[in-house]
Parts: sequence; C-alpha cells; structure tokens
Amino acid sequence: MNDTFAALKRERTSQFDKLTKEVSKISTNQTNKSEDDRFWKPEVDKAGNGYAVIRFLPSPKGEDVPWVRIWNHGFQGPGGWYIENSLTTIGQQDPVAEYNSKLWNSGSDKDKEIARKQKRRLTYIANIYVVKDPASPANEGKVFLYKFGKKIFDKINEQMNPTFEDEKAVNPFDLWEGADFKMKIRQVEGYRNYDKSEFDKPAPLSDDDDHLEKIWNSEHSLSAFVAPDQFKSYEQLKARLDRVLGLTSAGAAAAAASRDEDDSRAADIPRGSVSEPSVGKSAKAAWEDDGEGDDNLAFFEKLAQDD
Repeated sequence: MNDTFAALKRERTSQFDKLTKEVSKISTNQTNKSEDDRFWKPEVDKAGNGYAVIRFLPSPKGEDVPWVRIWNHGFQGPGGWYIENSLTTIGQQDPVAEYNSKLWNSGSDKDKEIARKQKRRLTYIANIYVVKDPASPANEGKVFLYKFGKKIFDKINEQMNPTFEDEKAVNPFDLWEGADFKMKIRQVEGYRNYDKSEFDKPAPLSDDDDHLEKIWNSEHSLSAFVAPDQFKSYEQLKARLDRVLGLTSAGAAAAAASRDEDDSRAADIPRGSVSEPSVGKSAKAAWEDDGEGDDNLAFFEKLAQDD
C-alpha cells in the first residue's frame, strides 16, 4: 500500500498490475446513505439526459484498491420489501444466498425464477474528482465518493484490459497517466443508460504535483464501507427474510400485516413522482436498474423500514 505521495507516484506501474489482477478476480468469480454529502450523483434534465466529466482517483492513503464492491438484495415478498446488504460481501454466510441456493437446486423452474428475482445486486464505491458538472458547477474541483454499477465498471475494465492488440492498457485511477471519464446519460426504456459514456485520452489530472497530492489527501476511506460492523448479523437478516417471505407461522402473520401497510404506503405516493414507476414493477425489473440508479433504491428503503 502507498503511505506517501512519492510512493504513489513511484510505484504506480506495479499498482496497475495489482489492479488488473483485482479486475480479473471480479470477472472470474452498505451501507446506502442517500443523504451522505460525501457522495456525488449526476443530475439529469427533464428528458433524462445528463453530462459530466469525472476522474477516478487512486487508492486512498493506507488502502490497496481504489474501489470496494458491495453485494445487496432488493426484492418484495408478501411481508414487504427486503433491502439489505449481503454478508457475502465480507465472505460470510448469508440467509438469502442460502435460501436462493435451495430454490435453484429444487429442480423447479418456478423456484428458479423466484431465485432470479431475489439475486444479488452489485454496487461499487470509488473516490472521484469532479472535472465538469454543468448541472452543479459548485461540485467542480472537489473530491467525492461515487456509487456505480457493473456497466460503468465494465468500461473501467475495458480500459485496463483492452480487447485489441493495437490498444494500450490504461489505468483510469492513475493521477498522471489515467483518463477523464465523460459521463453521458440517457433515458432508455424508463431507466438511466450509460452506454455512450467513454474515457478521454490519457493525460495528467494536473501538471502540478502539489495539487495532485492535495487531491489525494482529500480522498475518503473506502474500507470503512465493508467493515464487519456495517453489516447486520446473520440472525437479524434471517428474521427479516422470514418476515418478508412469510417462511414461518409468525412470519406469515407479520407478512399479512406488513403487506397491508406497504399497500397503504404505495397509495400515498404522489402521481408523477420519480418513485411512482417502481410501484407495480417486478422486483427483478426495478432492482436491475443497470446498477446505476438510486431513485428506486430510495423508495425501496422506505418500504423496507421496520415498524
């Protein structure tokens, strides 16, 4: 790990090799704080279009990898919504993973479809520097945390592991030889789409190393998001799962009460709100918002609140 700025600059080639291995690991194998002002979120216009330029930053001081990944679940059962981080994130047994495994191995196509709807969702968190934010110019020149999904991470992977031999591998997290990320957002079939987003040509974020060091020192810890104390215990998650799915007699009674309450909450949502399209969608369609959208997540979290 890099404990000094000089080491960060000197060892960036070897760090790139380590990052490539991390990406390979992910290819082969939370905390959700909607009010956390450390997080940056791109804004879109009424048509659902948005544009910004950001720079992914290297590992924070004392940490080895410039991102963390968090697995979570979001689905609806007869007892309400289950919105929780998965213990599989930190290598522990998780009740939903166990239950889905039983469903998948039952041999029933119906059970497999249920398991698909309850599958894990992958979220990444990284530090970024906002180069250009037309919707909120006050964010420009500042360091934020950014939460994103698999589609954007795939674009990072493509930079680090190009497909064609005439393309040079680039470490997007490098302050000197990385590249700005031009975020282009469109609304496609009701969801935010990032397919047109792309990396610019490699270039230093700044020609002033003192400025770069200041940016690096402004980064936020990432390891804190995957610390064990950020996750509920197996027992707590199992109790919540039983209630949501009505897996026990007590859970079935609680499910009926919770379902009535969720129906009442859904009826209170004003027409035309950003959350409205989520009502009535299957859990699979709503939760698989390409891993990027948080509008649905905020609504789901409200539904998932315990009494």
